[in-house]
This record gives sequence, C-alpha cells and structure tokens, in this order.
Amino acid sequence: MTGILARLERFPVVGSTNDVVRDWLADGVPEVCLAVADVQAAGRGRNGRTWLAPVGAGLLLSAGLRPRWIAPDRAWRVAATLGLAIADAAEDVAGLPLRTIRFKWPNDLVVASDGNEAPGEGADGRRFRAGAAIRKLGGILAEAADLGSDDPRLVVGIGLNSDWEERHFPAELAPAMTSLRALAGRAIGRETLLDAFLDRLEPRVEALRGGRFALDDWTARQLLPGRSVRLEGSDGSDGEWRALAVDGVSGALVVADPAAPGGERLVHAGEVVRVRVPDADGGPALAGAPL
Repeated sequence: MTGILARLERFPVVGSTNDVVRDWLADGVPEVCLAVADVQAAGRGRNGRTWLAPVGAGLLLSAGLRPRWIAPDRAWRVAATLGLAIADAAEDVAGLPLRTIRFKWPNDLVVASDGNEAPGEGADGRRFRAGAAIRKLGGILAEAADLGSDDPRLVVGIGLNSDWEERHFPAELAPAMTSLRALAGRAIGRETLLDAFLDRLEPRVEALRGGRFALDDWTARQLLPGRSVRLEGSDGSDGEWRALAVDGVSGALVVADPAAPGGERLVHAGEVVRVRVPDADGGPALAGAPL
C-alpha cells in the first residue's frame, strides 16, 4: 500500500464505489481511502446517469478525502488533481503520447481527433489510433459533504475503459466511446494501471495539500477552449456558445457572451446537464461518468 493511503480495499461487486467510500468517511476513516471494484451494480455519473461495463473491462475506483487543507471554493481542484494522475498513468501504461487524454469539461476523459491524421506512435514505440471525432474514455464524479465545516468530506470517483475490447462495445455507443486497449492495440492490465495511478496520486495530492495546483498541466489537457459547445442547462435552456477557457480559479467554463460584461461569462458545472461539441462528437453521448 502506498504511503498516502489510510485504507485500500478491492471488491468483486459493489453498488457504487462512491457509496462505499462515502460510508467509510462517515464512519471516521481518515484520508486517503480508496475502494476499487471489478463491477458496480449501481454505478452512476452526473445527473443520475448510469454506466455499464463488462467485468474486467474498466478500472473503477473512488477515493475519499477530508480536504480541510483547501478552501471550499477550490475543492474542485482535488478532483482535477486525481484526473491528472489517472490521465498520466493511463498514457504511460498504454504507451500513448503525452496529452492524448483530454478533459472535456466538466467531467469526461476523452481522446479527440479530426479523423485525418495517421496512426500515432506512443512513448514505447507501439502504434495507436485515436479514431475520428471525440470518443469518451472515462469520467470523474466528485461528491462533497460539509465543505467548510470541521468535518469536510469529498469522494472522487474515477472510471476508465481500460481493457474493453472494441469488438465488444455496445453498438449504440461504439461511435462515441473508446478504451485504452482500443487505443494501444493490446491488452491493458487493470492492476498495472492501478499501480501507475497510485504512484502518481501521492505526489500530486501532497503538492495540492501544500497549496500547489498543477494549473498548467490541467489547462493543457482541456478540450473545449476554442470550440463551439452546445450547453443543455439544468433550467431547461439549450444554446450554443464559443468556449474561451476553463477558469483556473473557479473551475467554470468561460464562454463568449456579447450580452455579458466584458463579452464573456462563467458557466458552472451545476448549471448544465449535458455538454456537446457540434460536428465533433462521435455519436450518441455516453451516459455520464462510469461510476
């Protein structure tokens, strides 16, 4: 067990790893605690969406933290930091070039291509292909309780399609999804991927505890800036905007809006139920983060 972990358990089947870790934190387990599952019977993503994956096809885990060491309005950086750790680990294990894995705001891990480039070559010399358009690789779901209190709790769930064979992708989702195995053209061991994640988790979390957020790394992986995005709002609104940036202070999406002061405004994750990239998404949107 890596030094940063207070508890690590593996489960053949659970309802949701987020629920397991939430209960641990409620029972007083210190940070960082980590639950890993082969299968989730009630996995979920944002806005109540679900995620299904074959046994052994994905890395499914949740980490529990007690972030007294970060301001409540910066707690989103904890999930962002774990996202960086899993992206780095996945690229290393699959032999993919740096920043093949992108962050599609607010919570998706994706790979993107315009479909015109030739297959690339990873760090280990193996050939891989990104495929056309935007394909979802995984996602992150953060659930917080009592931030700003004496007992703040934060659960960050991560799901990644690791060893899912492309020929077994569901037909209705295949145009919009991918896996590390499909990208690398070879089997990807979940234990190897988990070990690589844990190796990167400790230094990244310790840096954040010390007040150092890897803003440049996080910004460089953002997919949406410079693209047109269609935002379906939680209030029923639906509109297309040009994304300018993802704000490093609030974690919100910055969009161009001539009606707003300065010609731009912030869109917070809680304000939207779906984010699409017109003419770029590979097919039907996947149903949230695989948790």
